[in-house]
Amino acid sequence: MKIDNFVLENWLNPACDSEKNKVYLGGSCVLPMTVEELFELTGESMEDFFEELKKMNLGYPRFDGTPRCKKAVANLYKGVEPEEVVLVHGGTGANNTVVMTVIDPGDNVISIVPNYQQFDSIPRSIGAEVRNVHLKAEEGYKLDVNDIRKLVDENTKAILFTNPNNPTGSLLSYEEMLDIIDIAKSVDAWVICDEMYRGLKEEYMPSFADLYEKAIVTCSSSKIYSMAGTRVGWIICHDPEMRWNLFNRRSYDSICGAAFDEWIFAIALEHVDKIYARSRAIVNKNKAIIDKWLDGHPYLHQYADAYGTTYLVHYDLDMEAEEFGDRLLDEKGVLVCHGDCFYIPRTFRITLSHAEELEKGLALIDEFINEQVAAGRGLK
Repeated sequence: MKIDNFVLENWLNPACDSEKNKVYLGGSCVLPMTVEELFELTGESMEDFFEELKKMNLGYPRFDGTPRCKKAVANLYKGVEPEEVVLVHGGTGANNTVVMTVIDPGDNVISIVPNYQQFDSIPRSIGAEVRNVHLKAEEGYKLDVNDIRKLVDENTKAILFTNPNNPTGSLLSYEEMLDIIDIAKSVDAWVICDEMYRGLKEEYMPSFADLYEKAIVTCSSSKIYSMAGTRVGWIICHDPEMRWNLFNRRSYDSICGAAFDEWIFAIALEHVDKIYARSRAIVNKNKAIIDKWLDGHPYLHQYADAYGTTYLVHYDLDMEAEEFGDRLLDEKGVLVCHGDCFYIPRTFRITLSHAEELEKGLALIDEFINEQVAAGRGLK
């Protein structure tokens, strides 16, 4: 089986480790916590935790996942039971498990793009027909559900997408979610949604897991939970037969999760309101700074009403996105995620969530852009 180059991970991760990376604006996870910060935030006893840790059995944990963690995950949704939670290794593990379980060669699937590349490249690699629905900048990267309706047929196996969208942050309204479900029902298709960025609104954000029996939802401990290093991912699936198939597939990939990871993440989720409040405060602070920077900018534009942890920024330079990202890093020490990672030319993804020297980085981006304009590469 041949698969596309995973552009985002294969470019961004080495760039993160580069000595050139002085101002990191390329990430999508809210500022990670230390163990100490987690216990200060939740009010749990670190001393009790370490006493329990001394007695932890280092053998295999429960095959189907730590009950405490499954219960804590289920409580993030309305009407999800712990037994409907499949714990896996990280969000990428969740997405890979779902696609490799649900999609067969010869199926047709709808992939709403931009998307996380797993939902586009993996189906293609196994011989599925991938029909793309393109979100458009000039429409604020909002979905026109009629674009899906035109592409589905009786052989459509699934509709795949991220919500909030990665990288634009655009969010489906409740009515749009119901429209997608109606379309899926009309052809008996699965709705497969990566909800890694769900939770940043003050009010409860509906999940497809709340609304449709044939929804399969993925998420993880990384983005808004600030605990990417724990590598806890999960899949919500109501259908018992499909859930067994997901378990079976996971057995080939990882057998089970990590007992320590699931344990400490369960502690965090039992205080999820405090985790959400911290994440919202960090994102909203950075968002205000970047909004001010972009307001009236002569060469930069952001189109989506964003509810994720990143913005997708369009630039007016005669320069391809990968060159923009490479040269910005090489010449200014600023790391953003170039838009070719999402197949969107002349764009870059910038963090709203992990920026220790944000204003310094923005000034360096302006400096770089002004130098390109002076060299005759401006498009205005």
